[in-house]
Amino acid sequence: MNKEKKYEKDLFPPVKKYFSKLNYEVYGEVNDCDVVAVKADELIIIELKLHFNSDLLIQATNRQRLTDQVYVAIPKPRFKRNSKKWHDMCHLLKRLELGLIMVTFLKSTTKLEVILEPGPYDRKYSIQSYKRKRQKLFDEIKGRNINDNIGGSNQIKIMTAYKENCIQIATCFLQYGPLSPKKLRQLGTGDKTLSILSQNHYGWFRRIARGVYDLSELGKKELANFPEAVSYYTSLNKQST
Repeated sequence: MNKEKKYEKDLFPPVKKYFSKLNYEVYGEVNDCDVVAVKADELIIIELKLHFNSDLLIQATNRQRLTDQVYVAIPKPRFKRNSKKWHDMCHLLKRLELGLIMVTFLKSTTKLEVILEPGPYDRKYSIQSYKRKRQKLFDEIKGRNINDNIGGSNQIKIMTAYKENCIQIATCFLQYGPLSPKKLRQLGTGDKTLSILSQNHYGWFRRIARGVYDLSELGKKELANFPEAVSYYTSLNKQST
């Protein structure tokens, strides 16, 4: 790959060459449009940027007032095609009904790839294909009884339905001592009790005999970080007995 500093104008030659081969007349800088390709009454607009950013998207969506065939052209990004960032970028462009052209600068030449063609976005199909994730979202909400997470928080511990279930099991051990998964389920800890104990994701539990578990020292220490949840489930456990 050519590591020399590049400018937006360096994207123009490969883009022009590509559309010229498709029998378009190609023009640069026409009424604020970076590149315009014309064939009879067909109009294609390509916006050039060295980086994928909001300015590029604003320019491109403004060009959609002139034609529904709008591409963005960028150098090949550093992140990989199978990365989340790549998939998120492509999803956003599809959602905006924009095409994507990627230019790779090699030592002696350039390589151009059309990654996405501009076209209608099927929102109904998109929602349908994410039905399972939608259901998982509702399942997570239904599994929560403590609602004290602050929206927008990051790099701090958040309460999940899974963690709540772990806390519920831990409070049972605090109140009743060692228990079997069957007895825990009778106390209302749910169908995932055995898998939570065997996987022991947080290291809160320990097996003391065949089919009998108890709270580990780490578990006792960690529970101090969740006083509201411990209080809630301790009270709930008393109601179950």
